[in-house]
Amino acid sequence: MKEDKTSLLERLAAIVGDRHLLTDPADFAPALTDWRGRYTGKALALVEPGSVEEAQAVVRACLAAGCPLQLQGGNTGLVGGATPDASGRALLVRMSRLSRILDVDAANNTLTVEAGCTLAQVQAAARAQNRLFPLSLASEGSCQIGGNLATNAGGVQVLRYGAMRDLTLGVEAVLPNGERYAGLTGLRKNNVGYDLRHLLIGAEGTLGLITAATLKLFPLPEVQVTLLLGVASPAAAVELLNRTQAAFDAQLTAFELICPVARALLRHHFAHLSLPALEAPWQVLCEFSGSRDDPLPEKAQNFLAAALAGNLAQDALLAQNETQRKAFWRMRENISEAQKKEGVSIKHDIALPISRIDEFLTRIAPPLAAAFPGIRHTAFGHLGDGNLHFNLSMPEADANARLLAREAEANRIVYDRVHALGGSISAEHGIGRLKRDLLARYQSPTRLAALRAIKQALDPGGLMNPGVML
Repeated sequence: MKEDKTSLLERLAAIVGDRHLLTDPADFAPALTDWRGRYTGKALALVEPGSVEEAQAVVRACLAAGCPLQLQGGNTGLVGGATPDASGRALLVRMSRLSRILDVDAANNTLTVEAGCTLAQVQAAARAQNRLFPLSLASEGSCQIGGNLATNAGGVQVLRYGAMRDLTLGVEAVLPNGERYAGLTGLRKNNVGYDLRHLLIGAEGTLGLITAATLKLFPLPEVQVTLLLGVASPAAAVELLNRTQAAFDAQLTAFELICPVARALLRHHFAHLSLPALEAPWQVLCEFSGSRDDPLPEKAQNFLAAALAGNLAQDALLAQNETQRKAFWRMRENISEAQKKEGVSIKHDIALPISRIDEFLTRIAPPLAAAFPGIRHTAFGHLGDGNLHFNLSMPEADANARLLAREAEANRIVYDRVHALGGSISAEHGIGRLKRDLLARYQSPTRLAALRAIKQALDPGGLMNPGVML
């Protein structure tokens, strides 16, 4: 560090005020461990800027001191991208004070918000204007828009509306040199050269500190119909998806797959929630959205009857009211929490061509069973856009510990198969620290060289989220 710790902390206190600079690790201990409890680091201090100007001053002070910055939103990430390393050199920058709704333009269907707004806060601001902001995540009450942007968050409605990159028209950010990139815009067509917005979205904080964004809004659905269907296999689920898309097109907003192991974990850990159940081994949760002018409920009922008569589905439930609809979604949203209650697992957030999902699930089982007898697979997620969460664990705690000791071997088996089928080792969670060292195996040298060149051009000192992604 170019200047001593005390001098830097004094400068930071002068920028944000003593109340917003925490120097005792006990005061910000939760921010030093990731949501999964996998990574715990140390930090020089925690700072909370209250404006873009304060954020600029913080970045410039760190640049002058040679102090790394670790950027953090709601700390709900799953790959360690928001957790400082063990050196204790980095300044932890939290965005919670930047939480204002800056502008609502209902006529333009846009909403401009600061990066510290929670996703739930943004959804509520949209609903207040009779609009929809469609990003939907289980962590929406605590995850922040800045983190959603940094990781290009996806969620359950990507099938209809796209991921965060598709939902964002403009961003404001502090670049690693301390300059403000004033890119907030409500334009849907804007061809003026390289689009820095798309570099910052999904960069996991390695290219700049996002401070605000202009987001797309959509008409608020007047009618929603939710179905829970039981199917025999992933192949049957894919066939059902194709038939559903042909029948409903853009009215199909979510199509989620739930495996037998996930259902068993939910029954064990969330029995008190009276979760819906079907007899078929696999389940599909799908939702349709439309206007009052559309005969959507009748159309969904007719489709359901045809699916059962044609053996596309073995059994099914149609949510009769909002309470039942929420119960269906509560089942899906609690799968990750059920796994967490069960113990540590090896998690894989993968993307595959939808046409190859059944092949992956069929072919991955034998090599995993041969290497790890008794292993169980929890497969669930966004079948509609080809994103599966494929997690591995053992039923017994001592066997699970032995499995975790061989995590690299398990990852190699899973990711080699994903790669061979034209898939991706990271669909929506990002790279973070967890998958950083895997990129060299699954990405081309040309692409990696381009990524490093971009990082070098914007952050030559390597101070923004060091050790994350690259």
